Amino acid sequence: MRRIPVVVVAGFLGAGKTTLLNHLLARARGTRVGVVVNDFGAIGIDAMSVAGQVDSTVSLGNGCLCCAIDVSELDEMLARLEPRVDVIVVEASGLAEPQAMARMVLASENPRLSYGGLVLLVDAAEFPDDLARHLRVADLVVLNKVDRAADPAALEAEVDRLKPGVPVVRAEFGRVDPELLFDPRPRVSHGQLSFEDLLAEDEDAADGHEHDHARYESVAFTGGALNPVRFTAFLDRRPRGLYRIKGFVLFDVPGHRQRFSLHTVGAFLRFERSAWDGPRRTELVLIGTGLDTAAIRAELAACAEDDPASVNPQSMLEVLRHLA
Repeated sequence: MRRIPVVVVAGFLGAGKTTLLNHLLARARGTRVGVVVNDFGAIGIDAMSVAGQVDSTVSLGNGCLCCAIDVSELDEMLARLEPRVDVIVVEASGLAEPQAMARMVLASENPRLSYGGLVLLVDAAEFPDDLARHLRVADLVVLNKVDRAADPAALEAEVDRLKPGVPVVRAEFGRVDPELLFDPRPRVSHGQLSFEDLLAEDEDAADGHEHDHARYESVAFTGGALNPVRFTAFLDRRPRGLYRIKGFVLFDVPGHRQRFSLHTVGAFLRFERSAWDGPRRTELVLIGTGLDTAAIRAELAACAEDDPASVNPQSMLEVLRHLA
C-alpha cells in the first residue's frame, strides 16, 4: 500500500511559509500536492492566496491548528485530500508550536498517511531570539531571505550552535527545490516543452533567478545488499549539506531478505517495506550542496555486505526502529 507523506512547514510569522508553499505548488509539475493551511484569525488571507492556485486546499480558519482542533479533526481534514494527492503539506500558523504539529501528524490513525518530516523556515532578515524551542523538532531548516541578511554564514553557525548537525538550506523568496521535501512524479519527455514548462521558464526569466536544481547536486548510487549496521551508521553521520536521500535499499540478512524504500528530509529518516517490482539491488539518489561525491560513493560502497550469512539477524533492528 502506497503511503502518502505529510510534510509540516512551520516558522514564525512573516518567515515566508506561504511564499514557499506557493513556490512548491508552482514547481510541482505533475505531482498532486494537497495543502492544509492553518490560518490564525477571522480572515484567511494566506489561505486565499494559496487557494488561487489549487482547488484542493483545506483552510482551517477556526484558530491555531495545534490547539484548536484535536487529532481526529486533523485526520478528517487529511482524509479529504488523501485519495487524490501524492503528498500533503501542512502549513502551520506562525503562532503554532512545531512540536505540537509534529505530534498531531504522527498520531494520525490513517494507515495511508505517514509523517514526512518538519521543515522550519527562519527569517534571515529578522532572526528570532527564541529560535531554540522551535529547532528541537526541525528536520530541515530553510534560512529564507538571505538576500536581506548581512552575514548568512553567521546565522547558519548560530542555528548549528542551537541544534548541532541540522541541515540548513539558504533560500530567497522561499525558492526551494521541491525534491528536497518530497518525490515529484517523474516527468515524461515528448521531445518538446509543455505549456507548464514554458510558463516556468518565463517566470524564471522574469524574476531573474536561476533554476532551483542549478543550486543543488545529486549523487546516484547502485549496488547490492547493504549491511544494516554500517548503512544506518552512515545515515546517522551523513555529511553536512546532504539534504535529501531517496530510493530503495536491499538488505540480505538471514530471515530478512527484504527491499525497503528510504525517505529522508534533512535529519528525518523513514524506511518502508517495499515490494519486489524491480531489480533486486540498492538504488539511491542523494541531493545536497557542496557534496564530496567520491567520498559519499566510497562510504556507501563500504556498506556493502559480501557475506550475508555471517550477519546477525538482530542487526535489522537498526533499520526497523526507523520503520514507518
